[in-house]
Amino acid sequence: MLGLIVRVLPFWVREPLLILVGSVFGVGMVLNAVIEPETRWIMAGLGAAMLLVTAYRIRTVRHAWRARKVAAGGPASQAQPRPGAGPAAPRQKEPNTAAQVFLALGLVGALVGAVWLAPRVTGEATATSRKPATCSDHAAGKKLPKAYALTPGAVTGDDLCKALNRSDLAALLGTPGETPLVAYGNSGTGALTADKVAASEARVQFDTYTVDFSATYNDMTIAVYTKVLAPQTLNHRADRVLGRPAVFTSDHLMQFRFGGVGSTSPATEGPLARTLTVALDRKDPGGTFDFTVWSESGATLPDDDALLGIAEKVLATLPTSR
Repeated sequence: MLGLIVRVLPFWVREPLLILVGSVFGVGMVLNAVIEPETRWIMAGLGAAMLLVTAYRIRTVRHAWRARKVAAGGPASQAQPRPGAGPAAPRQKEPNTAAQVFLALGLVGALVGAVWLAPRVTGEATATSRKPATCSDHAAGKKLPKAYALTPGAVTGDDLCKALNRSDLAALLGTPGETPLVAYGNSGTGALTADKVAASEARVQFDTYTVDFSATYNDMTIAVYTKVLAPQTLNHRADRVLGRPAVFTSDHLMQFRFGGVGSTSPATEGPLARTLTVALDRKDPGGTFDFTVWSESGATLPDDDALLGIAEKVLATLPTSR
């Protein structure tokens, strides 16, 4: 940018522009040296160097201005044409110096305004143009597995997604203002069950956190899960949600990599996830709802109260919630 200015702009535009830019940046570096002790000497040296260069440019402009005034009002300019020399050639009109300086100042102002305004305009445009993700069913147009017809009250992935993808979900997670990047539901069945156990799932992903909500209609009760499986996880504790038995657990997700250079195994340990497992109803007949939250960036996970609040609000809106 500076190279283009130096090559293209005329002297009376280029020099005032460089003087103004050098003065602003030089003073800014000196002030930064006072505020930031860690980089004091580096910033002070750079600021002083820029101010010296700017002072030299000011001196050059002053000399050019004086030479211009002398050339405009000196004796040579007042000389009369010699007899017989014919009419004097018309004097070429020189550009107005004040207008050039004014143009340079206006150009600097426009440049500074554009730099200041660009991130604000583009940021607002991005925020307004990016609409929150709406639920999409991965099995749209396909017939539900028979397990859903054989399980009274079983909810589908679309039901879970619509219940989870709330307008206040980001606020409940402690990140108000974020909008869902991805939202989808899936109406599947449990693994190794010959498609006899309904197991639906929904997921909503934000910039900071991802929330997974699943329903499994098997014979596993919270009482058995708390005594047998939960102790094998991290930081487990029992709780209740809407009068239903529940249990908190923590564990690391698994990440799968295929064809990675130097990788010894396609499966590696992923980010830590916090899960709240809730019984389908207060009698704990078997089957669970699972709320899991994690962060790919390693952000601190929301506390258990936040996950409890999400579970209470989401379960209250499900078609079979009691």
